[in-house]
Amino acid sequence: MSLFSQRPFSERTANWLAQSGLHPILARLYAARGLQSPEELSLDLKQLLSPIELKGCIETASLLADILEKNESILIVADYDCDGATACAVGVRGLRLLGGSETQIQFLVPNRFTMGYGLTPEVVELAAQQNPKPKYLITVDNGIASEAGVDRARELGMEVIVTDHHLPGDHLPKALAIVNPNQPGCTFPSKALAGVGVMFYLLVALRAELRKRGKFTNENQPKVENLLDLVALGTVADVAQLDRNNRVLVSNGLKRIRAGISQPGIQALFQAATRDPRKANTFDLGFAIGPRLNAAGRLADMTLGIRLLLTDSTDEAITLAYELDRINRERRVIETGMQETALSHLAEDQLSGTMAERTSICLWNPEWHQGVVGIVASRLKERFNRPAIVFAPADGSTGEELRGSGRSLTGFHLRDALDLVSKREPGLILKFGGHAMAAGLTIRKSDFDKFDTCFQGVASELLTDELLERRHAHDGGLELSEFTPEIGDLLAEEIWGQGFPQPVFYGEFEITQQSLMKEKHLRLMVRPLGNGTPSKPLTAVWFNRTQSLPATAKLAYRLVTDRYQGQARVQLMIEAHDEAPTP
Repeated sequence: MSLFSQRPFSERTANWLAQSGLHPILARLYAARGLQSPEELSLDLKQLLSPIELKGCIETASLLADILEKNESILIVADYDCDGATACAVGVRGLRLLGGSETQIQFLVPNRFTMGYGLTPEVVELAAQQNPKPKYLITVDNGIASEAGVDRARELGMEVIVTDHHLPGDHLPKALAIVNPNQPGCTFPSKALAGVGVMFYLLVALRAELRKRGKFTNENQPKVENLLDLVALGTVADVAQLDRNNRVLVSNGLKRIRAGISQPGIQALFQAATRDPRKANTFDLGFAIGPRLNAAGRLADMTLGIRLLLTDSTDEAITLAYELDRINRERRVIETGMQETALSHLAEDQLSGTMAERTSICLWNPEWHQGVVGIVASRLKERFNRPAIVFAPADGSTGEELRGSGRSLTGFHLRDALDLVSKREPGLILKFGGHAMAAGLTIRKSDFDKFDTCFQGVASELLTDELLERRHAHDGGLELSEFTPEIGDLLAEEIWGQGFPQPVFYGEFEITQQSLMKEKHLRLMVRPLGNGTPSKPLTAVWFNRTQSLPATAKLAYRLVTDRYQGQARVQLMIEAHDEAPTP
């Protein structure tokens, strides 16, 4: 059973926001997302929180200024997802912009399949073999849990600066410096910074330090703000909470993309995705651009993605972007096959009735690709509304280990749940890490059934019936006069995402036509029912739905503007069908 409920909001606040000049629909939406006053509407760069409160940021900036002055070698150790890739590109571009030479500032992306996650001792060994051997390693989007890797770096004569945003373990690594809003003792108000946001903040602090040392003035200082398109992409693609600080970062990055002054690599990704950068929005970043960059880390080598973000050559950028597009299409084929196998397996549980009793999903298959398990886990979580962990054989483990990726529900902290499993059954999980909504882990193949049982037990204890009930929050209905392309454009221009959700409206419709597209998507013609003159039917699409709808239906939907041959028209993207009887 699904529950539908409208997001509550203060009429008084909505009126106040509207009186400040905000469109009444946006005023209602913003009030429902917690905005309290017109002052909070500004997403100007001067609204960014100061780096002073970000623990370790100012001291690390001073350290980096010394390193640049001495021309000592730096190797940035990146993570293999979109946040890690953009954080690496921001670090490399930013440090070179602020005085580092091309030979002084290098980067390395470890192979996720053979070297594991983070700054492992194996990654450090590889770093030590670079020419020239780096004196400093800077981690981006990783490192906070890399105690052994940091220790090994010191043994090999290298110091480590950790920049990360993940939750730390029981002990911090013995790094030379750590910048992470989620480390103990950090009072930075925004705990939601992505890895790329942390790196950007460090560059802002470094520029201020170099200004203080007389390297630059306010007038001639390098514009690190030019990197905000990368910050926006990494923040949205990593599904970071869009608190006001992150919305400031994303808003200003999108402005650069829309103005046509983003990095050549991002412009090329928009071209490969057949998206118009002049109308770029958070949906594009999260569902079109981010996945193409992520595909490199999932199936190949994220070095390809970082090269794309670092090149200043338009021709090279286009070549690399279309290669990433090809890899992403390959990823989709692999993902579809894995998903079909998983659903076939789960269908047996559904037929036997045991699926309803399960509070979690754990699956593995010897043919599955470990680079795609996270996406499949996400699809299963969405379909069954259960925490899902999907495993595949781990490369380099002689077939004895499984590497898994999990996705969770709001209210069930996945990393903490895995921590509880590991404490109850020491040695069962070989290694794990992550956060509330997503986590990765490694287990022995022979221990899969035991892990499934233990994780199922923890999930049964922590998940309530309320959490397991599928809930759809919506923003109420629209007037008949509001189904216009102008409203679709208005909504598309705003900054929506995790924690500041894209508007979903709710209403009753007459279904005048319905058919299948590509045998897997429902295409509809619908007429809004309500007061006023009956409107013309509107086009609606429900992706990955084949079951037809009744003649009238209560639907939750997103309103978008579709453009075809120069004509703008409203289109509804259906999210859910409320099958509850009218009281």
